[in-house]
Amino acid sequence: MSIPEIAPYPMPLAGELPDNQVTWTVDPDRAVLLVHDLQRYFLDPFPAHASPTTDLLSNIQVLRELCTERGMPVSFSVQPGDMSDADRGLLKDFWGPGMSREPRHRRVVGRLTPTTHDHVFIKTRYSAFHRTPLLEFLHRSGRDQLIICGVYAHIGCLLTACDAFTNDIQPFLVADAIADFTPALHQQALDYAARRCGVVLTSANLVASLGAATSGVT
Repeated sequence: MSIPEIAPYPMPLAGELPDNQVTWTVDPDRAVLLVHDLQRYFLDPFPAHASPTTDLLSNIQVLRELCTERGMPVSFSVQPGDMSDADRGLLKDFWGPGMSREPRHRRVVGRLTPTTHDHVFIKTRYSAFHRTPLLEFLHRSGRDQLIICGVYAHIGCLLTACDAFTNDIQPFLVADAIADFTPALHQQALDYAARRCGVVLTSANLVASLGAATSGVT
């Protein structure tokens, strides 16, 4: 199947989030921001000038700028395009050949293009941990928290959160800085993450938490 065209839908609000099972909080000295698969190929099915796209991009931009200001590493997962059958594996059975290597497909959108200070991990499966140096990077940096934003919520974002949890990295899934095919699938990802592998929060929650942490407020 190919990626479906996505109809507009509103981002979840703080009062609509599932209850978290753990009380982890983001520590700027422990966390890394991961912008997951925000390439044009994956954004094209979304409505261009409506939510969730507009909120997704603006909220990620806020998080990226704040994390940079706080000295937190910013990382990106991207797919390479034109993968061989061996590299694509069973993904081909579900999604076909996937993206090409043409720049328009591979480009990270808008003002969120990685800079020379960011860390880019090329991935060939749903999870940003699969066959990438992401876990090694976290360990080498002395960091054990991963803030996840990007697309798609119930696929790569959730699988990355699960892999983080499996490796004793605390995942934080930012509910209004991820997006999905439908609001139901978006909610499904939030419900699973909150109950089984991480913390779900809004971008406003995260901004407030980082502000409190850097000012010494507990």
